[in-house]
Amino acid sequence: MSQAPHSNGHSNDPYYAHYQSLQLHRHPHGVLEVVMSGEGANKSGLATANARMHFELAEIWRDIDRDPDTRVAIIRGEGKGFSAGGDLQLVEDMATDFDVRARVWREARDLVYNVINCSKPVVSAMHGPAVGAGLVAGLLADISIAAKTARIIDGHTRLGVAAGDHAAIVWPLLCGMAKAKYYLMLCEPVSGEEAERIGLVSLAVDENDLLPKAFEVAQKLANGSQTAIRWTKYALNNWLRSAGPAFDTSLALEFMGFAGPDVREGVNSLRERRAPAFGASDPWRGQPQAPSGNGANNDTNGSANNGANNGEAGKERS
Repeated sequence: MSQAPHSNGHSNDPYYAHYQSLQLHRHPHGVLEVVMSGEGANKSGLATANARMHFELAEIWRDIDRDPDTRVAIIRGEGKGFSAGGDLQLVEDMATDFDVRARVWREARDLVYNVINCSKPVVSAMHGPAVGAGLVAGLLADISIAAKTARIIDGHTRLGVAAGDHAAIVWPLLCGMAKAKYYLMLCEPVSGEEAERIGLVSLAVDENDLLPKAFEVAQKLANGSQTAIRWTKYALNNWLRSAGPAFDTSLALEFMGFAGPDVREGVNSLRERRAPAFGASDPWRGQPQAPSGNGANNDTNGSANNGANNGEAGKERS
């Protein structure tokens, strides 16, 4: 992948000095480059969403929104890809510690809504694997650009939890419900070229052209009418806000899954580099049973009697 234009160093701007897993570089005309790296980079050279990076990915958009010197942000990954999946240690902590699970749920919610509500336009430049929390920002970006060889993967169901951290709010809107269900339920990878074809990303380019194209787009946005561009973003993102209830439900179901047995098998299978063997626990198996006790019967009978009485009353009134 080609190099970004010259920047002024490694997060040396005091406004962003507290960020550890993200590098922040200022470029001319109000372009801010956000690089997922730092302590979040794993041994394979991919930015892994450990606890620190997950927190920072949620918070950075608030700071960008308030930053008077930034007109547009570019988010990219450093090294071999855009982003790896979540840190398995963090996943295990979520599965065993309610406080951790509640904290990460809040961050996952904030990440989605903070990108949507950031008034500044966001451009993503995705190459290599694009997975996990980084993918949230990558696909929610206002202009998403992928290398043709990029591999976009939502791996939630492979882990044993529902696809909840952004998928329900944006995938059906971008590529349609049929494609969204296919890729999300089967965890099938999507190449950058295919992602452009189905409308999941804005553009797909050769990897060597990825960063130049991202900066070209960012420069056009930075040079345009800021009120017109930002208000257009705000209006269009009302489509995403209208899907907020679906997203909130999906996120709740995802985090309920972190307390279940399948996620443990998912983590173990990833550590052991094998296919998961789900199915030991199936909450849908068998016929639904009414709770035992007189209370359930009374409620059922009461509902039936009320329905019958209301029906008779309706007949008398008619």
